[in-house]
Amino acid sequence: MFVAVCFVGGNMAGTVEASNSDAAIGESGRADVIVADGHFDNPATESVLITAASGALDKALAERAAADVTAAMKALPEVADVSPPLPSHDNSALLVRVTMKGDPDTAQERIGPLHAATDAVQSRHPDLRIEETGGPSISQAMDDTLGQDFKRAEILSLPVTFAILIVAFGALIAAGVPVLLALSSVAAALGLSTLASHLVPSTDTTASVILLIGMAVGVDYSLFYLRREREERAKGRAHLDAVEIAAETSGHAVVVSGIAVTIAMAGLFLAGDVVFSSLAVGSILVVLVAVLGSLTVLPALLAKLGRWIDRPRVPLLWRLTRPRAAGAPSRVWSFILRPAIRRPAITLAVSVLALLALAAPAISMRLSFPGMEDLPRTTPAMQAYDRLVKAYPSNGTVHTVAVRVPDGQRAAVEQQLTLLATKAASDPLFAPLDEAPDITFSADGKVAVLDVATPFAGRSDQAKESLTRLRTQLVPQTIGQVPGASVAVGGFVGADVDYADHVKTKLPVVMGFVLVLTFLVMAFTFRSVVVALTSIALNMLSAAASYGLVVLIFQGTWAEGILGFTSMDAVVSWLPLFLFVVLFGLSMDYHVFVVSRIREAVAQGMPTREAVAHGITGSAGVVTSAAIVMVGVFSIFATLSTIDMKQLGVGLAAAILLDATIIRAVVLPSLMTLLGNANWWAPRFMRPRRPAAHRAEVIEGELISAGR
Repeated sequence: MFVAVCFVGGNMAGTVEASNSDAAIGESGRADVIVADGHFDNPATESVLITAASGALDKALAERAAADVTAAMKALPEVADVSPPLPSHDNSALLVRVTMKGDPDTAQERIGPLHAATDAVQSRHPDLRIEETGGPSISQAMDDTLGQDFKRAEILSLPVTFAILIVAFGALIAAGVPVLLALSSVAAALGLSTLASHLVPSTDTTASVILLIGMAVGVDYSLFYLRREREERAKGRAHLDAVEIAAETSGHAVVVSGIAVTIAMAGLFLAGDVVFSSLAVGSILVVLVAVLGSLTVLPALLAKLGRWIDRPRVPLLWRLTRPRAAGAPSRVWSFILRPAIRRPAITLAVSVLALLALAAPAISMRLSFPGMEDLPRTTPAMQAYDRLVKAYPSNGTVHTVAVRVPDGQRAAVEQQLTLLATKAASDPLFAPLDEAPDITFSADGKVAVLDVATPFAGRSDQAKESLTRLRTQLVPQTIGQVPGASVAVGGFVGADVDYADHVKTKLPVVMGFVLVLTFLVMAFTFRSVVVALTSIALNMLSAAASYGLVVLIFQGTWAEGILGFTSMDAVVSWLPLFLFVVLFGLSMDYHVFVVSRIREAVAQGMPTREAVAHGITGSAGVVTSAAIVMVGVFSIFATLSTIDMKQLGVGLAAAILLDATIIRAVVLPSLMTLLGNANWWAPRFMRPRRPAAHRAEVIEGELISAGR
């Protein structure tokens, strides 16, 4: 009922989307706001490019084809205007621009007749290459490509998760319970996030992150419960007793983990970015709902199902996964842990050095936005776009000069913008003018916009140099001379540079916030300063290694053929910040669960060395299962076409895999074994109060284990 009320109520309330002013970052953000305030009527446009199929272009044939294109397009009800043919500077191409009617945001839905007309003209002129590209064509092509990608990801994610859980539990109902909790948490959080958007505006990425985080934590929390409940039944506990013990132990770990994840996600609010703020809201809501479900619905469901939780069984898998009698340790994990327990110093040194070596490439990390050059070139629209930019450089990367026009200064602004365009055209960092400068004024004359093109790719050093020259020299020398004029330079290059600087500035702030609050939570949860410090150190090591791996894969070219991408020689700007908080939050799931088991064994009088082995071998199954689920789901993202989704999928999958294997199975046990009783040191005010008899039992156990 709670889930239904949240979902229905959220849909009834509606979503408040973030505006341009909400998303403004740096000077490019100010430029976007100025342009938005001009309320320009920017119709959708398409470009029909006419080039030779081979050899030099026959001018007469090209002009006849252009006339054919013009006549065909003007006959269409979707077309508002067709421009005269424009020859390229080297006479290798003719360009016909087509302006469409209607809402530009939905133009891609009406692009079909234009494509049909272009194809018909092509069939009548086989000696020429006649192709169409433009915003609507590229949007349609990308929507088709990405739509297929995400449809495949959605189709695969649930079966992959369910299949892994069947292997983990060997029973269908037990495998279905984690999926049920995760999906119900996602549904409730989606509804609550629409309500929250009235306070913190939402973006189009919020729902995807809710699904991503919700599936991860929902499955994790259920696995913690189910494994512990099965383990207690294997020890001979009655079913309800086993559920109660699972609720008391794993439930406590779930609460602490949920608080840690919430703190990590809350750090995104400090980024000062509406996208990260909306992601923080969605993530926090789905985590809190998953915790609530784990404390209420999950134990109630386990109590109600009874031993039916292990039905129907998959014969072979059930024999392999059923709980061991009396909680006997796994021989495999005992073997894996042997070096960490017997030679902790050497094992710790080797494993940490290996992770630091993996993290080393992160030092050379470069941040950038994906641009047009990073979109898949498998579609005709993108192939035509490349040929268009080659023949007409001014149609490629552009800087947007946005001006707030002072009262009575329209003529002066127009004059200075024309001078600016002329100066830029004579500079090799900028593209030559194909026609007169296109200076656009808003209907009220209070905003003016000029696009200044550069022939270089958006992420190139030359494009960034052209931005610097525009902002520091050309603009101050021209439009900057108009009294009262407010000007900002935006566009792709400006947004790329500004956002990378923004992330570099905010990342230390977010990291500091997350580290300090996580330290406090872990210190007071485990009553140990050392456990809190080691928790943070291990998570930082895991995050650093994942950064290094992403840089190693995506800033080079060696993995292009394996993963099917073209290297952008950079990491997507928003990835380091988002990756840090997600990894820090999800890593705390495993850490809290494992350390809780170790602490529980110590509290029962077991020496630290034995408690480490007992806690890790006892929790290895659930940690491994949870990690495999997340790695499987995140790996699906690595199969998507866009470079940002590939980097996100690889980064998350690699980090979770490293965290659940090397960190939890090698670094953590060797470190805790090496520290011994020092693991539990804390100032006097933090130490838990225990009965004298219990303390005597613990001391006696330690003395016996030491051979005294």
